[in-house]
Amino acid sequence: MCPLQVQKLSKKLDFSATKYRKFTMANPTDIRKGKVIDYNGVPHSVVEVQYGTQGRQAGFVQVVMRNLNTGASTAVKFLSSDNVTFLTTSTITLEYSYVDDMGHHFLDPETYEDICLPNELVESKKKFLAIGKPYDIACVNDKPVEIVLPASITMKVVDAPDGVRGDTASSVQKPATTETGLVVQVPLFIKPGEIIRVSSDDGSYIGRA
Repeated sequence: MCPLQVQKLSKKLDFSATKYRKFTMANPTDIRKGKVIDYNGVPHSVVEVQYGTQGRQAGFVQVVMRNLNTGASTAVKFLSSDNVTFLTTSTITLEYSYVDDMGHHFLDPETYEDICLPNELVESKKKFLAIGKPYDIACVNDKPVEIVLPASITMKVVDAPDGVRGDTASSVQKPATTETGLVVQVPLFIKPGEIIRVSSDDGSYIGRA
């Protein structure tokens, strides 16, 4: 577990990239989804990677990455002759506790310390976060930078309308609201109280848990 400095509730964690120790210089072909790289002095998490060539010219890597300070996404093309800097990462597991004006609060289950993550870090993932459940948090040099979700997440259905009587087509779906407020299109047989699996990529229904 990477150590965390407990912050007072009136403060947030400092995510300044200038405080990060550089890990290593590498070729863009080493870029993989989930890696964290230093881009223009700011930590960015790699979201998508595509490899390509330009005729007789050197190959390139097209990368979509998210700014871990602002949450904004950026598309960048790296030539194979470029260098990229990877940042040291590790993972901790924290329990989602509550949200207030300061941000999203997580509890360290071992130390019972309260860690407040800023809204911009959590914004893209909050629809998958349920109070009281554990989540992996990626750290760069001991500082939390991103919530790492598994490919599928289990959620409790809290509201789902009754299916239309007589409609048995397997392709017919209805909207269901989960415990986090996420609305998912589910089969007609899903009822409130059931636990379902949802894709963390697009929020689509996968199946019953």
